Amino acid sequence: MAENKFIARQRLFKLLAHAGALLTMGAWGSSFLCTKVLMADGGFTPVEMFVYRFAVAYLLLLLITFKHILSNNWKDEFQFFICGLCAGSLYFVTENYALKNTTAGNVSLLVAISPIFTAVLISVIYKTKMKFGVILGSIIAFIGVGCVIFSNGEGFEIRPAGDILALIASLSWSIYTVTVKRLSPIYTSLFITRKIFFYGVITAIPLLFIQREPLHFLELINMAHPEYTINFIFLVVFCSVCAYLIWNEVMKILGSVTANNYLYLQPVVTMIAAYFVLGEVITLLGYIGCVMIVGGLIVSDKLKLKGEK
Repeated sequence: MAENKFIARQRLFKLLAHAGALLTMGAWGSSFLCTKVLMADGGFTPVEMFVYRFAVAYLLLLLITFKHILSNNWKDEFQFFICGLCAGSLYFVTENYALKNTTAGNVSLLVAISPIFTAVLISVIYKTKMKFGVILGSIIAFIGVGCVIFSNGEGFEIRPAGDILALIASLSWSIYTVTVKRLSPIYTSLFITRKIFFYGVITAIPLLFIQREPLHFLELINMAHPEYTINFIFLVVFCSVCAYLIWNEVMKILGSVTANNYLYLQPVVTMIAAYFVLGEVITLLGYIGCVMIVGGLIVSDKLKLKGEK
């Protein structure tokens, strides 16, 4: 009886983790539209968007986790620094500047390689064998991402400067995922998320002060443009604080590889949000891509060859 309750509880946690992953993708996928409003209409730079958003999110988390500031040892502290750098400043800055040097389609597709990088890195570092279902599911989902991205008629063009930056962003997120894998069993998601925000902001501040453009922080509280404030609050509360907290819990329960495969859903969420908010049309290729991405996720999670655990 006790064993049955334990199994039922584990299944419930896993189900909640899948729901949490979907909720996180909903927040991160729609964050592109909020960022677009602030950057295109408000004039905020890519570095500003990252620093303001994560600095405020850090302060919010600090209010409820101020008793435990440092990690258990300097080795862990250094690994948190790597997490903050890779999941924060390096990822967002390289991705945003990649958009200035290549097409949005290129960036979206190349950043979507991150789950594949993650699976390979974990396999090499932890000396585990990649499951066939994960490999096949990743390939199917990646092709689906290509269908979604290029469904608006934008093709892939080789532009080395921007493409390399996009690949660096993809690889940096994978390094964060592998690094935080060791820290997750030791620290709470609140502590991990706060550390990521802190080191992300610290490593990005120098870039903020060397940029040529003027700072736009006061625009966030400009009553003449309340849409800036609303979009910024959404980015801070839902896309940063809530989404990262949920995501770190999801990786604990589902594992890094399975969790990261959900990143393939971000272009789908963006496409659907753009349909309702901006009135952009979803083409047949877009629908095909959605089906392939969902199918790839199912294959990654469910397909196992004989002998695989």
